[in-house]
Amino acid sequence: MINLGTVGTGWITSSFIEAARLSGHYELKAVHSRTSEKAKQLADTYGAPYFYSDMEEMARSEEIDAVYIASPNSLHFEQALVFLKNKKHVICEKPIFSNVRELEIASRTAEENGVFLFEAIRNIHTPNFAILREKLKMAGQIRSAILPYISYSSRYDLYLKGEEPNIFSAVYSGGALVDLGVYPTSLAVGLFGEPKKVTYHPVMLRTGVDGSGTLVLEYDGFVCTIMCSKISHSVIPCEIHGEKGTFVLGDAAPISKIEFIDSHSKESQLLGMKQEEKDMVYEAKNIAEIIETKNDDVYRELMKLSQIVLRVTEEARRQNNILFQTEKE
Repeated sequence: MINLGTVGTGWITSSFIEAARLSGHYELKAVHSRTSEKAKQLADTYGAPYFYSDMEEMARSEEIDAVYIASPNSLHFEQALVFLKNKKHVICEKPIFSNVRELEIASRTAEENGVFLFEAIRNIHTPNFAILREKLKMAGQIRSAILPYISYSSRYDLYLKGEEPNIFSAVYSGGALVDLGVYPTSLAVGLFGEPKKVTYHPVMLRTGVDGSGTLVLEYDGFVCTIMCSKISHSVIPCEIHGEKGTFVLGDAAPISKIEFIDSHSKESQLLGMKQEEKDMVYEAKNIAEIIETKNDDVYRELMKLSQIVLRVTEEARRQNNILFQTEKE
């Protein structure tokens, strides 16, 4: 059993705690928040015996083996280092860090301290992702892919009122691409590998980040188009087009459905399985098994995926002068 600590008190932290429990691999031991009151409230809700407002103190605790970090994006790096240097495994909510440099430093710190560093990107850990990757050859030569993740954020209403919510702020390493776009980007990289060329066309906001955008990933013989937005909404599915057939996915995350349509007969078949409603359970379980079995091979595969995705998003931002505050300092 892995003794778990958490950083952050938002809904995503509660979702991970519940998924971790469902996996059967974790016991929640401690929670952290900037204020003792919020930390105690979350600890009481989930029965954690310890709560902290001092992160260094929590990191030194012998009561936890691993920590899940779900703070604003720009804080991930420094917070992860605190725990890694104290020999705690770190599970960092996507996007793992602001740029590749931060990931290189943190991954090296993890290795030096004999612990693992993970990005919590739930869609690539699901059974339906494994099924899709296994069945991808059914489509023959891939010729194109369209992977949208377009979901209106209620925090955009605050932006429209003149405020600057974290997710729309360069100070906190926000924007549509690094928030929602990482899901279809991780899906593309997990299926097709690293693209030969990256091009990004964003819709910029006054805060210096993208509210939406179209990311084009060029591969040998085909192009993958990723559309992401937090300022509009869409119900169009994801599609992967091959010469022999087309895959239709309900969503990029979670991958709720996989349908294959034959190019010649036009017959369709459902390939996916019904997944857990709390689909974060799959990432929690897979990460726990890597920690428990010290599976370096799978760990390095996941690290490589996170590295490629960060290279893609960093290049996309570079092309459009989207610079985070952490990169200006």
